[in-house]
Amino acid sequence: MSLAVVSVAVGAGLQALGMPSAMLFAALACAIGFALSGRAPARIPRPAQLTAQGVLGCYIGTMIQSHTLSTLGSRWPAVLAAGFVTLLLSVIAGALLGRHRDTDSLTGSLALVAGGSSGLVAITRELGGDERTVAVIQYLRIVLVTLTLPAVAALYPHPPGAAMGTAVIADRPWWADVLFTVGCVAVGVTVGRLTHLPAGALLGPLVLSAAVGLWGVAPGLTVPGPLVALGYLAIGWQAGLGFTRESLAHLARLLPWAVGLIVALGAASAALGLALSAATGTSALDGYLATTPGGLYAVLAVAASSNVDITFVVAAQITRVVLMLFLAPWAARGFSTWRARHAEADSPDTAHARA
Repeated sequence: MSLAVVSVAVGAGLQALGMPSAMLFAALACAIGFALSGRAPARIPRPAQLTAQGVLGCYIGTMIQSHTLSTLGSRWPAVLAAGFVTLLLSVIAGALLGRHRDTDSLTGSLALVAGGSSGLVAITRELGGDERTVAVIQYLRIVLVTLTLPAVAALYPHPPGAAMGTAVIADRPWWADVLFTVGCVAVGVTVGRLTHLPAGALLGPLVLSAAVGLWGVAPGLTVPGPLVALGYLAIGWQAGLGFTRESLAHLARLLPWAVGLIVALGAASAALGLALSAATGTSALDGYLATTPGGLYAVLAVAASSNVDITFVVAAQITRVVLMLFLAPWAARGFSTWRARHAEADSPDTAHARA
């Protein structure tokens, strides 16, 4: 109970300061502190973990709206290509991180995937990675991007004006959002796990809630803020409770290498933004904000105050996040398997057996 009280208090303070994913960071930091002091619970119950993943997946799915995605029009191929290239850059950076002696290739790949950070933290354990390392490096990426975003965006020429999208707002009772969330989580988690979908507890509700939004069955339905906050808290606690003094020591050795790769990934994404701008006829600032590798809410805040085509930026960012969440587990697991087979083939014992 004390962990929950402290986490909520710290998260509320961080939210007041405008920090992105404040509850996730607060839960992670507080759980680490409680774990190192020996006053933390052993673990988060499995049903709570799956429910938190489902709530987060449902929340991400509600961002996928037809009126937003339709604004891409003929620019779809370029945006999809940018998303795939971002995934490729993330996997390459993760592969380099995975070569560090204090981590493995699967964990490295997931830690530097540029999108869906909280979702990736939530599913890392299921994929066989170290969720503690992924949580710290993913949040480090978000913080670095968020801190540098306004300064970097200020270097770009700002367009004089742009079309702004309007969201569909429905007049509905509060319990409609609760029923929508409970239904998407219950059905989505069940279907995701029965079909053996990787990270099914997250991706099942995501697909279901996105389908409801795209079909226009009930416009404007969303996940209530308190449920999103509870989901963030559970995911942060799940990652933070596994920390020990030994794990923090190996993370300290890993962080300088991780920071360098995050900066390199940001620079590569900025270059990709210029290419996207040239391919779609949008401004250079539009391209940069559309391909920024993380900090979605900071990106939207800058976009809203910069007279850019915010509907294009939102659609491109959502496309990136969805691609990362769906394809990153397969890409990370595939790379890890390939590297393990390659290492086995090159081992002295294997070479001796062949001889």
